Amino acid sequence: MDRTYVVSGAASGIGAATTALLRERGDRVIGIDLRDADVVADLSSVAGRSAAVRVVRGLTDVVHGVVPCAGVAGLTGVDPALVVSVNYFGALALVRGLRAELAAARGAGVVLLASNSITCQPGWAGDVADLCLAGDEDVACAAAASTQAVQVYPATKAALAWWARREGVGADWAGAGIRVNAVAPGLVATPMTDRLRADPELGAFADSYPTAIGRPGRPEEVAATIGFLLSDAASLVVGSVLYVDGGTDAMLHPEVPVGWEVSPRA
Repeated sequence: MDRTYVVSGAASGIGAATTALLRERGDRVIGIDLRDADVVADLSSVAGRSAAVRVVRGLTDVVHGVVPCAGVAGLTGVDPALVVSVNYFGALALVRGLRAELAAARGAGVVLLASNSITCQPGWAGDVADLCLAGDEDVACAAAASTQAVQVYPATKAALAWWARREGVGADWAGAGIRVNAVAPGLVATPMTDRLRADPELGAFADSYPTAIGRPGRPEEVAATIGFLLSDAASLVVGSVLYVDGGTDAMLHPEVPVGWEVSPRA
């Protein structure tokens, strides 16, 4: 049976690899990005998110899965408020905006893009993660503005992981036949990590985390995991955060991941 999926950030990196994988399986993918996509939209703004959802709804009545891959890296000189708006609020606006279409599939999946920086990067802005979960974008962006984007990026990814855990098991999602999970990639060879290596302050740390496989991941490897989580083979996987990082988190924390909690930090 052909299925319809929505992938943001579809023009490059993990989003492009996920789009390619799903299309190779014979599925329909509605890609969203700033350029070179089926739906051209800016998910950093409320208006852009609303427009994206509206266009997708005009293209299909049923959505079998949503994968919000669009994201902004926490690099030197990047507006930390933009990181909050795109990575967290942009992703969830797409998921929430298409909930009715997901429920109409009578068996759908959502895969959020978290990051192993949640546990592998020290000192990130936990208060920003809390404020993201509280749902007030203006307040969360204001808090993010007081620190650097490099400390805000993991906060947005932790908030997505927590949201998947907290909300994914509820009546609105699992109860409606929508499985919500997250993947937490490590260093993956994408244009985003190329920009990290070129960063004048952070570039030296680009390859500082160890991996058991001795190399960065490839976008298609993360896409394969996303494809599994969207498939019927993952029917029992609900509210999980799956590390896809070549073993980095396990090497740094041999017994249990540390540095983030499933329950609200407050």
